[in-house]
Amino acid sequence: MSALLECAPYGPRDESALLSELSQLSHHHLEGCPEYRRVWPGWVGARRLAELPWLHVGLFKYLNLKTTFPGVQFERTLNSSSTTGNRPSQIALDQTSSALQARSTGAILRDFIGGGQRPLLVLDSAASLRMRGAVSARIAAALSLKPMASEIHFLLTDSTDPATLRWDLLGDLLDRHDDLLVYGFTWMLWLAWGAASIPEAVSARLNGKRITFVHSGGWKRLDALRVDRAAFDGALLRGLGPGSAVIDYYGLVEQVGVIYPLCAHGFRHVPVWAGVLVRDPFNLRPLLEAPGQLQLLNTLARGVPCHSVLTEDLGIIRAGDCPCGRSGPRFELLGRVPKAELRGCANA
Repeated sequence: MSALLECAPYGPRDESALLSELSQLSHHHLEGCPEYRRVWPGWVGARRLAELPWLHVGLFKYLNLKTTFPGVQFERTLNSSSTTGNRPSQIALDQTSSALQARSTGAILRDFIGGGQRPLLVLDSAASLRMRGAVSARIAAALSLKPMASEIHFLLTDSTDPATLRWDLLGDLLDRHDDLLVYGFTWMLWLAWGAASIPEAVSARLNGKRITFVHSGGWKRLDALRVDRAAFDGALLRGLGPGSAVIDYYGLVEQVGVIYPLCAHGFRHVPVWAGVLVRDPFNLRPLLEAPGQLQLLNTLARGVPCHSVLTEDLGIIRAGDCPCGRSGPRFELLGRVPKAELRGCANA
């Protein structure tokens, strides 16, 4: 168990404890995963986070990596959504890691959207739940909100078609509830709700309601439509009541459980049980206050060596305290490494 999970997500940070947990986790994976051991055969230890072993995110598209020990039980496989011609990442889910990841996501989201439970509306179809032995990135992201849900409803009849939103179901829920939680992939939420022609009867029921929209998955599809964040948020919040909000978070399928919501001042904050590094894309040297390739670390991954992953995303770490009041590391997400393969979970 990660002792750091007992802390508040953005409270006082013990870098030595984080390094110790990640070092132990690296030895755990070196012992239990032959493929990982072949990548890092000579690694012994680290004096700082930048010296920890890592894997490039693209490797998870080609290898089904598992760290196996007696008693480790793998339940399902998490699949990233893949665009045509792209391989999906496949991450095996074990019981211990899944429990840690659920606690992590819940703590982070509660810090941004508050406690309490309310109906959760998912921009997907119920049929997506019936995949045997596997779960999609979209469903996994939606179900991470389950601890905050008093009930769950799927708003689409066809998970691939935003035009199949069940306005009748939404209208019925608005008649019965004043506070709702809505999750969708960024592009799906925009096409199904933000840019849609909402029926007049439903639009009238939306007036004054408190709705928290949570979305993830990137902006690539919306760039072509020239939809920026202000237009996106404004369309969703139009006519809603006080306390309504739009929460955009960034995360990796390869590191499920650790998410990075965007704070009110435009930064993404790192919980105490995770870490972030930025490396020069040309020589992989760690950088401070300079843009480079993001490396994300977390203490939650027990069954797969995805605790330290070099991404294909660009970012910059910002020093100092954030005006939002959260302490610890924060970064800005700047986009993709040029000519990098489009990530399915962000663009499907």
